Amino acid sequence: MIRRARAEDVSAITAMIYELAEHQKARDACTVTAEQMQDALFGPQPSTFAHVAESDDGQVVGIAVWFRNFSTWDGTHGIYLEDLFVSPSERGAGHGKALLATLAKECIDNGYTRLSWSVVNWNTPSIKFYESLDAHPQDEWTTYRLTGDPLGKLASEVS
Repeated sequence: MIRRARAEDVSAITAMIYELAEHQKARDACTVTAEQMQDALFGPQPSTFAHVAESDDGQVVGIAVWFRNFSTWDGTHGIYLEDLFVSPSERGAGHGKALLATLAKECIDNGYTRLSWSVVNWNTPSIKFYESLDAHPQDEWTTYRLTGDPLGKLASEVS
């Protein structure tokens, strides 16, 4: 079963984010707290949304954490999928596809024109899965990121 996340899911969502970070060999870079996720998902001005996949016994076994983006070219919103994760013991049972299908429906129901996400280049099983859905890599784009000291240095140039 796929459903919108509820406040009582925050600890499970946070734990899965850490599992994903471990899987991506970046556990040390993950510092999110349950309190931060609570505020992002359910605070006074939610900026992030989530769906969860539940097992038959009601356990959260997968997550899709996302936010709305905006295309100036299309003039409408889309969804950017920040994290898609299914517990290793539950993979192959259709949870990942069901989570993506739910987000695709969210797009269609709201008139959004895009569902986008990133995947690390070495994650061949996920890439094959995404391609099986007829998703296409955006090879002509390279993602850039500023963090830490370089972010602070650039910000300090504003008077």
